[in-house]
Order: sequence, then C-alpha cells, then structure tokens
Amino acid sequence: VQLQASGGGSMQAGASLSLSCTVSGRWASDYVIGWFREAPGGRREAVICLSPRDGTTLNGGSVKGRFTMTTGSTKNTVYLQMNSLEPEDTATYFCAAERRDYCSGRWGTPGYAGNMDYWGRGTQVTVSS
Repeated sequence: VQLQASGGGSMQAGASLSLSCTVSGRWASDYVIGWFREAPGGRREAVICLSPRDGTTLNGGSVKGRFTMTTGSTKNTVYLQMNSLEPEDTATYFCAAERRDYCSGRWGTPGYAGNMDYWGRGTQVTVSS
C-alpha cells in the first residue's frame, strides 16, 4: 500500500485547511487509514482514522471535533478537513494505513503509531497567531 499526503501550508489562526491522502496498492480498501501529526520535539500523535467497512471515523480527542475525515468519490483519496486552526496544530501531518476492518478502540492512545503498517511522507502545516 502506498500513501501520499499533500495540501500543507502556512496560515493564520482561525483559518481552515484540507489535506489529501492518496491511497493505492493491492487490498488498499482493506486498511484503516489514519492521520497522525508530529510537532517539533514531540511524539507522533494519532488524530483521526477512517474504517474501511462502514466509513465511520474515530477522533483521537486532541482536536475536539475541529477536524473531520472524509473519503473522496473514487475512494482512493481521503481528506482531513481542519477548521479553526490554532498555533498548537503546527506539525508535520502524515497519513498511514493499518490492516484491519475498523478503527481500533485504542486509537489515540500514546504510541499507537507503532501499530500502523504503511506510512506516507508528511506534509507540513504551520499556523501562526
């Protein structure tokens, strides 16, 4: 499975931004796709994931509903819609894949990034106050 994130940039607090993750490869539809972020000097944090079986999402809790995740019409692209951006959202954002049918109930727990099977390159998001 190959993943490619894009759409990062620099913006003011309060703005909105949408990131894209293109997913390809055999059996790609059998994977949970998740977004992570990593701030300088910080750990890689699970933000939100999408279950391939029913399209439901699970938020890790750190963004309190400001971020949502959707699937494109072709289902090989997922989007992370980020609203009301804050300087604390500044990070490199990654999309990743885990072979399972539904997002794990442990999504968002510290160190969950170690469970992911495939990673894309990150895209930088910088939010200034």
